[in-house]
Amino acid sequence: MRIVGGRYRGRKLDTPEGLDIRPTGERTREALFNILAHNRALRGPSGPLPADAAVLDVFAGSGALGIEALSRGAASVTFIENDRTALALIRRNLAGLEGCETAILQRDARKPGAASRAHDLVLMDAPYGQGLSSPALAALAAGNWLAAGALAVVETAKDEALDEIADFSPIESRAYGRGRLHLLRYRGAATA
Repeated sequence: MRIVGGRYRGRKLDTPEGLDIRPTGERTREALFNILAHNRALRGPSGPLPADAAVLDVFAGSGALGIEALSRGAASVTFIENDRTALALIRRNLAGLEGCETAILQRDARKPGAASRAHDLVLMDAPYGQGLSSPALAALAAGNWLAAGALAVVETAKDEALDEIADFSPIESRAYGRGRLHLLRYRGAATA
């Protein structure tokens, strides 16, 4: 598996052995970042992401999504993963990346606690078929991990529904191979 675009294009990423970790494939990552770059509905004044974009890679696995974001100009990436084998894999894949601001947090994404900063983009690829994505996204919003207006990209199995989540507006959903990308906009917590 390799980084498909940006300054680290072509860089090989270590992949997990076995089926416990299922990295987002190269074609899906390329499609995702093309959507982010070219969909006018997703663009802000400085492009698809703010110039100082903070990205959150949740259920990070190999770290491929977050590293792809770094390669394409994200200012920082925070990786959230609970599995120790995956955490070691993320560290190996980040080794040698110069000048990148990253944080790796060992946490259950459904109970992330309070954030130290808000993020502009959430990339989430939870294990398929376990119903983890919606509760994790709601918990991240409750913990102030997301900036108002943040974009969330959630990968699920092709036939897996994503539950409605308070304060998130669906933008679009596209199928790629065995998976589906759901794009949502975080409206921010409602104020009383």
